[in-house]
Amino acid sequence: MTSDPGLDHDNWGRFSAEDVAGLSGRDILERIIDGRLPAPTMARTMGVRLVAVGDGFAAFEGEPGEHVLNPAGTVHGGWALALIDSATGCAAQSLLPPDTGYTTIETKGNFSRPILADSGRVRCESKVVSSGRTIISCEAWIRDSTGRVLAHGTSTLLVLAPRA
Repeated sequence: MTSDPGLDHDNWGRFSAEDVAGLSGRDILERIIDGRLPAPTMARTMGVRLVAVGDGFAAFEGEPGEHVLNPAGTVHGGWALALIDSATGCAAQSLLPPDTGYTTIETKGNFSRPILADSGRVRCESKVVSSGRTIISCEAWIRDSTGRVLAHGTSTLLVLAPRA
């Protein structure tokens, strides 16, 4: 399993289909972690980073802050749901063969405790529950630094036909 505990990253952006041609989903994710491919700009916006990947597994870490608060002064549920969607998508992607994509069909989340701007670093881990030819199902959990579950959810993902 590839892992990087830090959140510092200076390689953000997009990569082309040519940049990843012939690479498995896991290879792509490992290259994002080690900086050989740029990390998605959405992760920068959210203040999160992919930190680990394995077969059917992915983990993100992030620090919620003032930039993701809702009017009630807590972290917006959309931030947590986007984190769950990101982790489950990457867990699914880690199983894909070269030149094959995916898209989320559905992501559902349950919020167990409020996430605050000063909650500190959180970790979202996801694992594949079921992997078929066209549908992959995943679960994810967001935990604080003490291991308490802050949110959890599931995603169903559609495997896309290999690119020509």
